[in-house]
Amino acid sequence: MTEQKNAAIAAIEAKAGLIADVADQIWDYAELSLQEERSAALYCEVLEKEGFTVEKGICNIPTAFSATFGSGRPIIGLLAEYDALSGLSQEGGSLERKEREAGGCGHGCGHNLLGAGAFAAALGVKAFLESTGTPGTVVLYGCPGEEGGAAKAFMARDGLWYGLDAALTWHPEDVNEVLTGSSNSCIQTQYLFTGVASHAAGAPDRGRSALDAVELMNIGVQFLREHMGDKARVHYAITDAGGRSPNVVQPKASVLYMVRSNHVAEAVELQARVDKIAQGAALMTETTYEKLFIDGLADTVTNHALERVLYDNFQALGVPGYTAEELSFADRLAATYPGSDATPGIGSRYDSDYAEQAARLRREAGHAMNSFLLPLYQGDVFRPGSTDVGDVSWQCPTAQIEVAAWPNGCPGHSWQNVSCDRTSIGHKAAVHAGKVLCASVIDLLTQPALLEEAKAEFLRRTAAGYVCPIPADVVPTIAL
Repeated sequence: MTEQKNAAIAAIEAKAGLIADVADQIWDYAELSLQEERSAALYCEVLEKEGFTVEKGICNIPTAFSATFGSGRPIIGLLAEYDALSGLSQEGGSLERKEREAGGCGHGCGHNLLGAGAFAAALGVKAFLESTGTPGTVVLYGCPGEEGGAAKAFMARDGLWYGLDAALTWHPEDVNEVLTGSSNSCIQTQYLFTGVASHAAGAPDRGRSALDAVELMNIGVQFLREHMGDKARVHYAITDAGGRSPNVVQPKASVLYMVRSNHVAEAVELQARVDKIAQGAALMTETTYEKLFIDGLADTVTNHALERVLYDNFQALGVPGYTAEELSFADRLAATYPGSDATPGIGSRYDSDYAEQAARLRREAGHAMNSFLLPLYQGDVFRPGSTDVGDVSWQCPTAQIEVAAWPNGCPGHSWQNVSCDRTSIGHKAAVHAGKVLCASVIDLLTQPALLEEAKAEFLRRTAAGYVCPIPADVVPTIAL
């Protein structure tokens, strides 16, 4: 770590209290996708006070923003998220399931920490630019709706990310590592069927059941599963079953579909097949339907050059340290779910030698927290989940890290995550992620060869071109 980097890291450490406070306030708000009004307002207020130039409502998304400091190139983007999940209200720092608000929302994916960590990185880079006069610009992007809005993909449709030289981000996890590999692309569409109500016994011939259409569509998709690619996934949720009166032919019913495939072009093709099944279900039941596009996002494009920059700085900075009290809490929380003995790391799923090394590090840790950095893994990796970071990675070199914010094996989107997100363990993860990202941005600002290598790899991997899954006339929408 250079003297200049150390000064920037010290600037982050000096703001650790502010970073934790922002994370906790976002945790308290727990706002759902595309409804993060207070969360976005808080970030904009704090960033303006810290000297950033803030633009609100970018790309016509009310809860999106950008915060810029510096001038000239390179322009490096940092990606922040801050949306929560429904049904995961939970008391912070608790070792048992205990809702704060019955049926309320909670940060089961740790986005209160994710945004705070990106904010921390921006603070550090700003301190570096101010103290050194180095040319370059850092932009913190407020990206709402990752859990069901795909704001980054809508921004990609507007070509926003083409203006960056690189983008970096992170995600809370149960492990410290640099991410690699591709993920699934994803398209969400809601189908709202309309039929004709009638007495189900007295005049069944006059009714046209929208619920029948939903059920037939689901059956059609079940048969489609045999004829999809190995990495494709299709999920659904009936969002309106037509009511609670079985003696009425249901005139309204709706179903929400999520279509995934490894590459976004493949997802677009698979989505067209699902659309045809909806048309067939409507024909069979003599109903009509409206198709409501919710969101779509692309697969991630890996960038090994940026991953090495992140890993070098992660290795130099180490990992968060924990008090005896924090380790005790983590151990007891790990006892509340199965799988706490799982071998950590994405590379462990693909390489037995790597898995053996990760398992040894896990044993040596002696506690549920993975207080070690996993070796850099850059093998052929596929993750079946989806993230709109993928759309960013199709328009500029992009990479991300994971920092341990939860005990080993802690299941995603769980009450345990929500509980841990409002503890000093979560705060340390956000601050540390900010330090790693900040140091990496400084390298990209001061070592042109690193960016050139990343750009060359990016151009090679994206030669096929970006296929945006979002129609031109669609605006960000919440499912009905």
